[in-house]
Amino acid sequence: MKPDALQGLDLLSTAVLLVDTEQRVRYLNPAAEDLFRTSRKSMIGQTLQDAFVDSHDLEAAVTAALRDRATVTQHDLALVANTGTALQRTVMTCTVTPYESDGESGTLVELSPTQQQLRIAREERLLGQTQANRELLRNLAHEIKNPLGALRGAAQLLERELDRADQREYTQVIMSEADRLQSLMDRMLTPHRLPKPVALSIHEVTERVRTLLLAEFPGIAIKRDYDSSLPNIVGDREQLIQAVLNVARNAAQAMKGHGTITFRSRILRQLTLGKKLYRLAVSLDVIDDGPGIPDEIKERVFFPLISGREGGTGLGLTIAQTFVHQHHGIVEVESRPGETCFTILLPITETVVTNGDSNRNQRH
Repeated sequence: MKPDALQGLDLLSTAVLLVDTEQRVRYLNPAAEDLFRTSRKSMIGQTLQDAFVDSHDLEAAVTAALRDRATVTQHDLALVANTGTALQRTVMTCTVTPYESDGESGTLVELSPTQQQLRIAREERLLGQTQANRELLRNLAHEIKNPLGALRGAAQLLERELDRADQREYTQVIMSEADRLQSLMDRMLTPHRLPKPVALSIHEVTERVRTLLLAEFPGIAIKRDYDSSLPNIVGDREQLIQAVLNVARNAAQAMKGHGTITFRSRILRQLTLGKKLYRLAVSLDVIDDGPGIPDEIKERVFFPLISGREGGTGLGLTIAQTFVHQHHGIVEVESRPGETCFTILLPITETVVTNGDSNRNQRH
């Protein structure tokens, strides 16, 4: 296969192997190296039998594709890569396609971990949901703000006409609640400000959130599990702080102010976000040991006005998801009693950072 074609395969987020007619691995892309925790040098030239501990199903699929000159797809294929140092079992979908190029023939083997497919599908649902949330919030806030202002103004005029202090207490309640709703509407509209990108470390964000959270919830213990080698990201500092704070505050409130929250940062490679492949991304986990998210709202936890806490507005996680989405990232959640993990995924991109009147390119 021509080098430019192989270069195209290098950019794919899906693991790809090229296998010759003797079932020897002739090429694997970076996604395959990452999936199997191996390198091209150690795998190229090996037979499928040598490269994987139990390759019978994969060998059968390759044989069938060559024999029938047709694409063969096999679901729930269990592969154990023999990396020489550890065995890692991965369940995946395998698509084998025969090819001929420049006098060479063989098969192109595309491997997609089942969990990855589920994650991509879940991500697409979340992105669609986030967009719908933003439209709902904007429309709802605008519809409520005008009559709310009229309501408060009428209460003020009424208060001037009342002589008795006990009657004015009622108008004070009306104005106080109107102010509270006005503040809520402002919070609903806030996420629609465009980000102001700067280069920053994700740990700047978490350390600021840690300080704010400990001041608000002194009974909370915060652990840090940081990857100190993480490169900078480009983002709006205040929006990212607010997003992480909303997630962490949600955890603290779920634990009623007593428990442990862990901030864990890691680097991810060859990650697809919003159907776009990023070479590197930052993963930030916010983990708590609270009661978990109630089953009845688990699938709707990022919807506006959905809250498992009495008195909650149900906007904190919606706003967090919106801010992260504006940074081309996403927030995922896994929850069970005793452990809830919100994962914030942010791509590391090459972008232009504005500094005064001049622009300069930076890679992060």
